[in-house]
Amino acid sequence: MDNKSKDIVVVGSIAFDDIESIKGKKNRLLGGSGTYFSLAASLYTKVHLIGIIGDDFNQSYIDMLHSKSISTDYLIQESGKTFSWGGKYNSDFSQRDTLFTDLGVFEYFSPKIDDSKFKKPILFLANIQPSLQMQVIDQVSDPNLIVMDTMNLWIDNNLDELNAVIKKVDILLINDEEAVELTGVKNLYNAGLALLKQGPEYVIIKKGGDGSLIISNQDNIEIPAIPNIDVYDPTGAGDSFAGGFLGYIASNEKFNIVEAVLHGTAIASYTVSGFGIEKIEKIELNSIKKRIKLLKDLIKEF
Repeated sequence: MDNKSKDIVVVGSIAFDDIESIKGKKNRLLGGSGTYFSLAASLYTKVHLIGIIGDDFNQSYIDMLHSKSISTDYLIQESGKTFSWGGKYNSDFSQRDTLFTDLGVFEYFSPKIDDSKFKKPILFLANIQPSLQMQVIDQVSDPNLIVMDTMNLWIDNNLDELNAVIKKVDILLINDEEAVELTGVKNLYNAGLALLKQGPEYVIIKKGGDGSLIISNQDNIEIPAIPNIDVYDPTGAGDSFAGGFLGYIASNEKFNIVEAVLHGTAIASYTVSGFGIEKIEKIELNSIKKRIKLLKDLIKEF
């Protein structure tokens, strides 16, 4: 799989998050899957963010996105509230309770895309409703690569729609609990093989602090996590992982999925070490490369 695309198109949520953890409590943090992904991927290439915001969304946030080479041409602003969510993590971050969800204008989001502006883009479908993911697939006629993420909510409530999207993608990103729930298979490698049969060429199973697993019909590769990270807020970990992963792929002509996962892992490790986007907003690629070297040294020890 060779890649010559430089642009990434992402559809995802833009949100305000209230977060509680043992490190403190923060309200109205800029978040959302589209936001975290775009900030991570923009370290490597131009990103086109497709989403919806309310009239309570400050212009300073849009200016910040523009400063990061993130296009907001498809960021729709409507009268009403921006999507907001509250979550509380337990002391070891192994469990999260949702305190509230207010969809706001996101409840009526229906993406409209003029794909003539993109030439064979990489398309990332963040973990929003499968019906919205499919709408975007149908409107982008010639993507170089389609990658998706999902979550337990859609497995529980929109399974048929979710399976229809999985059949259309090249790479599926999913966490360990979701992989087991979706397939009914407890062994992660076998769960990944079951998911490959649905259509993707690669399945990447994210295991949080235990790293990730790359599964294809040719390979089964374990990638460790960065050790000894002082975690503040893991909310954007998966989305920033995806951003680093696809940012690397978009910026390199030769497809190397292991290097891409290393980049995603390194960026996610920075994201969780602060609340919201405070770390990922300021990170530089040189810092990412230092953590990738650490990961490669760890892999050599196995």
